[in-house]
Amino acid sequence: MIECNSLLGPYIQGFLSYREALFHKNSAHEPIMKSLDRFCAKRFPFSAVLTREMVLTWMEDSSGSHGRECTVRGSVIREFAMYMNGIGGAAYVLPEKMYGRTNAFVPYIFTDDELIRLFAAIDRISPSAAQPYKQEVLPVMFRLIYTCGLRPAEARTLKTENIYLDSGEVLITGTKRNKDRIVVMSEDMRTLCVDYNERRTRFPLESNYFFPRADGEAFASSTILREFQTCWKIANPNISEESLPSVRVYDLRHRFATATVQRWLDEGADLNAKLPFLRAYMGHTSFAQTAYYIHLLPANLTQSNAVDWAAFDTLIPEV
Repeated sequence: MIECNSLLGPYIQGFLSYREALFHKNSAHEPIMKSLDRFCAKRFPFSAVLTREMVLTWMEDSSGSHGRECTVRGSVIREFAMYMNGIGGAAYVLPEKMYGRTNAFVPYIFTDDELIRLFAAIDRISPSAAQPYKQEVLPVMFRLIYTCGLRPAEARTLKTENIYLDSGEVLITGTKRNKDRIVVMSEDMRTLCVDYNERRTRFPLESNYFFPRADGEAFASSTILREFQTCWKIANPNISEESLPSVRVYDLRHRFATATVQRWLDEGADLNAKLPFLRAYMGHTSFAQTAYYIHLLPANLTQSNAVDWAAFDTLIPEV
C-alpha cells in the first residue's frame, strides 16, 4: 500500500484496496495516485474533498505530458472521483470529453492474401548477433497469437509450464483483470509447437519462457512490434511506406475474432448464443468488447435479419 500525506490519503488507499479486491491491477494507478497525493499535500493541504479546481489544476500540471499519458491520468482521476462519491465523499468528476479517449486506434483486418504474404515474410526473419534464435521463435509466436486470438503480451510471456503440448491446451495467466483462462490450439498449431519445442530445448540458454530471447527473458513488446512491422513492409514491396496501412501485432487477434464471427454468420448461427463463447475464449471482461468485432466486418456480412444489429450498435467498444 502506498504511503499518503494528503487529507485525501485515506480515500486514495481505500480506492487502491478496492481495485485490488476486484482483482484489478494497480500498476498504472499507483504512480498516478502518488502524484495526486503529493500535489494535494503541497497545493491543497487542508482539503478533504476533491474539488473542480484541484482536479483541473492537477491535470493542467500534466499538460506537457504525452497525449496518451494525459488520457490515462484523466481516466484514473475520473474513476477515483466516482469511487469517492460512491462511498460518501465529495469529489468533482472530470467530464469524459475532457482528457477523454481521442483518436482510438482503428484495427486493421488482414485479408487472406495479405496474411499469406505476411507469414511468408515472417518465415524469412533472419537471426542477429543480439537475437540468434529469433528466426525460430517469432514465426511460431506470431502464429500462436493469430490462431488462438491471444493478446501479444500473453504470447510473449507464456511460460513453458503453461503450455500442454500433449493436449494442445494453453493456460493464459496474468491477464487483464487477472482472469486466467484456457485456450486450445488446433492440431496443426499443436504440431508446430511440438516441433518448435524440440528445437527450443537445444537453445544454449536457461529460460522459463516458451518464446525466450537470447538472455532467457521474454521479448519486449517494442521488439516484436518492430519485427512485425518490418515483415509487413517486406510483404508489400510495391506499396510505398507512406501509403502502407499501419498495423500492430494486436491486429492478428482482431483478425482471429472477426474471422470467427464471419464463419458463424456464414453458417447461419445465432450470434447472441455464440458470442459468450468467444468472449470467454478471448478473455474479454464484457460482452461489449466481444460484440465490437461485429462492427469490423464488411458491410455485406452484416445484413442478416436473424441478428438484432441495432442492439449491437448501442454497445461501446473497449478491446
